[in-house]
Formats: sequence, C-alpha cells, structure tokens
Amino acid sequence: HAAFRALPPAAGLDGGCHPAIQENTGPNVSVSARYCGCASGRAGTPNAVQFSIGNVPPPGPVFSNTTVFNIRDNTTVESPITVSGLSGNAPAALIVAVNISHTYQGDLKVDLVAPNGTLFNLWNRTGAGTDNIVRSFTVNASAVSANGIWKLRVNDNAAGDTGTLNSWGLSF
Repeated sequence: HAAFRALPPAAGLDGGCHPAIQENTGPNVSVSARYCGCASGRAGTPNAVQFSIGNVPPPGPVFSNTTVFNIRDNTTVESPITVSGLSGNAPAALIVAVNISHTYQGDLKVDLVAPNGTLFNLWNRTGAGTDNIVRSFTVNASAVSANGIWKLRVNDNAAGDTGTLNSWGLSF
C-alpha cells in the first residue's frame, strides 16, 4: 500500500514531473511514482503518472526480543538481544526498531547499549505528553563488534505515567 502526496496548487502547470511517492513496499522491492503535466491546465490534476519498480538490497540479519517489560514510574528496564554468527563490526546504519507503549513520551530516555558498553541515545525525554514510541532509529555502530549481548535500556524519569516495552529489534 502506497499513498500519493498531494500536489501543491501550481504543481504541474510547467508540464514537468513532480514526486508523488517513494516507498519500500516489501522485501527487495521499492516503488516510486511521479505526476507529469496536468490535464486541461488544472493545477494538481495529473495527465500522467509514471511508476517505477526497482530492487532494494536484501536486509541483513534481524534479531529481536518480544518479551514484554513493564515500565514503572522512576525505574529502568533493560531488554537483551544476543547477536551471534556475524563477522566483524556492526554496520554504520544499524536499524533499531522500538515498540514502547507509554502515556507520556517525555518521561522516557531510551538507549541502545552495545556489547562493549557503548551507549547510543535514541530518545531523550522529548515528545511531552504524546503517547508511545513506535518507530525505528538508525545508529552508526561501526566501531562496535556485531556479536554479543545488545540491550535496550528504557528509563522512566517521572511519576504519573507508566507503560510497557513491547518489543524491539536490530537489523544489521
């Protein structure tokens, strides 16, 4: 499923092409589309939509932890993932997927702890009263060995709101 972005009011009157979507839609596939020109001189009404489908390099190994950890007021939880079977260091674009349910993002500090103890800060008490942190982060972990025990450390820094670390993962 991919959605088109709305065109600005004057887009397409120049007869040129304008980006509409660019998404990875599944394993090893990306889709992009663009609007070209406009029908009857009406801005925002394309007379053609060009699509292209391309290959995306396959993802590397993925490791995850789906054990649920309760995040109580003013406490810290750590969830481990053991990574093994990889050679060398972690990539410069290590992807960390995080799924945390919590009623106040601004309470939370979230760090990735590498096997050698190096900390990568992912979230530092931003977002105020917004609920949940469900997103991916990219960190440069190229100076750290890929193999070993990685931890996601979630620290709740205030009273009044609690939550759960639902799952997290690493994509190498």
